[in-house]
Amino acid sequence: MTSGTGSWLLAALLLVPLVGAAVVTALRGNDHTAKLAALAFSVVEFALAIASWVNFKPDGARLQQAFSFDWIPAFGVHISFAVDGIALVMIAVIGLLVPLVIGAGWADKLPEGRTKGGFFGLILLEQALTVGVFAATDVFLFYVLFEIMLIPMYFLIGSYGGARRQYAAVKFFLYSFLGGLIMLASVIGCYVMAGDELGKGTFDWATLVRVVHDAPLGTQIWLFLGFFIAFAVKAPLVPLHTWLPDATAEAPIGVAVLLVGILDKVGTFGFLRYLLPMFPAASKELAPLVLVLAVIGVIYGSLLATGQRDMKRFLAYVSIAHFGFIALGIFAFSSQSLTGSVTYMINHSIATGMLILVVGMVISRGGSTRVADYGGMAKLTPVLAAMLLIAGLSSMSLPGTNSFISEFLVLIGSFPNAPVYTIIATVGMVLAALYVLWLYQRIMQGPVRGDALIGAGGGPGTAIAPELGAKKAIADLNTREKAVLAPLLLLIVALGLFPKPVLDVVTPTVNATMCEAQLVDPVQSAEERPQCQ
Repeated sequence: MTSGTGSWLLAALLLVPLVGAAVVTALRGNDHTAKLAALAFSVVEFALAIASWVNFKPDGARLQQAFSFDWIPAFGVHISFAVDGIALVMIAVIGLLVPLVIGAGWADKLPEGRTKGGFFGLILLEQALTVGVFAATDVFLFYVLFEIMLIPMYFLIGSYGGARRQYAAVKFFLYSFLGGLIMLASVIGCYVMAGDELGKGTFDWATLVRVVHDAPLGTQIWLFLGFFIAFAVKAPLVPLHTWLPDATAEAPIGVAVLLVGILDKVGTFGFLRYLLPMFPAASKELAPLVLVLAVIGVIYGSLLATGQRDMKRFLAYVSIAHFGFIALGIFAFSSQSLTGSVTYMINHSIATGMLILVVGMVISRGGSTRVADYGGMAKLTPVLAAMLLIAGLSSMSLPGTNSFISEFLVLIGSFPNAPVYTIIATVGMVLAALYVLWLYQRIMQGPVRGDALIGAGGGPGTAIAPELGAKKAIADLNTREKAVLAPLLLLIVALGLFPKPVLDVVTPTVNATMCEAQLVDPVQSAEERPQCQ
């Protein structure tokens, strides 16, 4: 086992939420104590993520903070973890979002018979498994965690979600599980190839990159497809996306944040960590197919978001459109487009995470997910309206917000290698303005209207603005809700104006990925290109 401060930090990042899940679940008979314990463990995890970021050296080795020990020696399987710049920033985003999700769900009512301890325990377990997926450097271990991480999410949706939660949970599980089984065939294929080449099979990622890297094109394509299908389901790319709208619509708001903001990124992370370095020839050969799916996703997701009547399904289709941009940047094969895709993963988690939380706060006040049940809400909740507008503007990549630099880098970096696809994708920018402003206008502007605000059910003495037509007690954001949204609001502004801290961390990993995938940046001169070893 490798020693060192970074190694112990990464080990703690894996263990703290795992221990927290056990402790919080054991406290399920006492909701208040369980909530406090869950928040405490999540805050400690975030502090560890910050310490790991500080310990990471952007100019150092490709994989850092590594530790490893034998798991199944007969098959060369190890419990092996390390982080690169991309994994590090995603782990930091998880560390940020989980305490905010816990804070947002602090006062939520759960289905009868369910406890806060069980709910938050599953969230912490999901966090531990997701950190493991991003940090795993043994491909078999990655596959195991990739499949196991479905279990807590299945129960979070199926036990704590809406009326059709069982259907949504089963659909989510089957899509992801079957995709993982297809990936397993490619994992085994890589192991066999290593055995033929080295005399002994291995699942070590760095070794497999060297071995599979030079395989014949036909072999690479078959192995590529096994991984790609699993990652495309997770991402989700059209046409393997259909589980996401159902899962998002039925999941509790906090679970939807993790589902859309974190779990989906495992797919695009897989593109970068596994597809490009391990199968460079196949990646180039099949790039046009992926680019077609990416731009279809951008247009399709945007159009369906514009026509949605349900706010939670709206969020799902917005994310499908955004993931199209991320896939476009990855398979356009330039350092700018790859950097844009990585920062898009981070900024999408922040912007869409905030958008989901704010929509959840709207729904908690009106009791309905239907857009038509709201109108003129800004007159009753001006602070909530401002938060929805800011989250929406970030989601549509307004200059000055965090998402702008990501979308700009994706488009400017994709154009030299994929001009037609890039031009088509820019239509999505126009549609983004349409669907974001449409949602805001319908919910927040105009006279107070809609069953959620003026329908029966407010009860005696609940009218807070009778002169505006409101008959229900619709309060603005409370202190807890403001505290939940404040970090995301700060990051939207800070990363919009000064993205350098993130770019400094991810750029070396992007350059290493370009080298591993044997990609030549079309806009860099020979002197500007990173020196590949």
